[in-house]
Amino acid sequence: MFALIQVGLPGPVRGEAGKCVPTGEDAEGPFYKPGAPEVLSTGSGLTVSGDVISYPDCHPLPGARIEWWHADRSGRYVDSLRGMQKTGAKGSYAFTTLPPGVYPGRPPHIHFKVSVPGHKPLTTQLYLRGGEKAIRFDIVVEAEQRY
Repeated sequence: MFALIQVGLPGPVRGEAGKCVPTGEDAEGPFYKPGAPEVLSTGSGLTVSGDVISYPDCHPLPGARIEWWHADRSGRYVDSLRGMQKTGAKGSYAFTTLPPGVYPGRPPHIHFKVSVPGHKPLTTQLYLRGGEKAIRFDIVVEAEQRY
């Protein structure tokens, strides 16, 4: 059986027959630091929003913990561009930040780490084309199998 996996690209999280598609894992990278502050903003210029959704049930996940971090305009990772928040009652999140910077060999991107009880933790990245002011990034996490 072939399973579709969405890899860090904005867009639909629905595959065949309207079923949700798990978000693909991506590198955490060397710059992750635990304990990001709970904030709604780490700057201005880019709004990122979306839902955290359970796979395979495809229902929203309230209370999911989302951490994000990215490079500044000079390509350096700084503590002021790290944040965390929990999804609301409908599984939604939104934050504003500076547009991520570029460093050699990498397109602009934002790292995400998502954890929610009963689901596998997920580390992924959102890749940007550049120039976006707002972007939607739904994240689909896999439920842990129960035997």
